[in-house]
Amino acid sequence: QVQLVESGGGLVQAGGSLRLSCGASGRTFSSYSMGWFRQAPGKEREFVAAITWSGSRTLYADSVKGRFTISRDNAKNTVYLQMNSLKPEDTAVYYCAATTSIVVTTSTRYAYWGQGTQVTVSS
Repeated sequence: QVQLVESGGGLVQAGGSLRLSCGASGRTFSSYSMGWFRQAPGKEREFVAAITWSGSRTLYADSVKGRFTISRDNAKNTVYLQMNSLKPEDTAVYYCAATTSIVVTTSTRYAYWGQGTQVTVSS
């Protein structure tokens, strides 16, 4: 099994930045593609960003493209989400997840999930 723990969330003003981290346990971290999802109250969980196991490809939701950057450090078993130019609509609980699937934008393809970290962006 893979265990994931997110950190780095908090309160930030619009236009500010946060960096989320997700630490993974186990010896097979590099075999997984990693994704970030978010869920706001009353809304469906939505895809934010993903990165392949090699780190050679990244994918972003249109709503965050150009503002967020996903990266990974396999030696540290950690994936990151750098969030810049934050907007109030970015407010949500952010989750990291791991998948062996080539499909990385669909939450049902992810077998492992962290507990989430709250990001709140004020106007």
